[in-house]
Amino acid sequence: MQISILCGGKSSRMQSEKGLVLYQNKAFIEHIIDAVLPISENIQLVTNSIEYDYLGFKIVKDIVLEKGPLGGIYSALVHSDFDDNLILSCDIPLISSQMIQLLVDTHTENVDISVFGNHERIHPLIGMYSRNLISVLKEAIDLNSLKMMDFISKNKHQLIPIEEKNIKLFKNINSVADLKAIELI
Repeated sequence: MQISILCGGKSSRMQSEKGLVLYQNKAFIEHIIDAVLPISENIQLVTNSIEYDYLGFKIVKDIVLEKGPLGGIYSALVHSDFDDNLILSCDIPLISSQMIQLLVDTHTENVDISVFGNHERIHPLIGMYSRNLISVLKEAIDLNSLKMMDFISKNKHQLIPIEEKNIKLFKNINSVADLKAIELI
């Protein structure tokens, strides 16, 4: 299994490179790496920034620029030698190894996408994605059809329910206000 962490994004609301924002004196990206290392050391970072070089992991650049998360997933899958790929965003510093392991264990071969979700929200950037999606990802990119929810709904997927007690682990930190809110947890 390949693990790909999407470090891209304009981070306009955070006003800095989001994956390098500090939470508890450690960059977001380092929290995520700590959560995935017990599962696999086969990690690649999808980024066009050299700021992540210090981590020592394989860096994959976007194949098609300015295409958001779909473009990042496309780049990750093209550069993977594995059918099953764990895709994570760089802005989920609270995610745990246990939640990631649950995702990996629950993913089945009869779907191309497994993501966490409930009646309120789907988390497309904490998911398992199959290399079978490369051609449909490219087609979506070519058509500029970049909405993650539309892409997921058009492909074979499963939603893994989130227990109420674990919802906070999935919090995306997109702004300074979000960061201040998790510091109170």
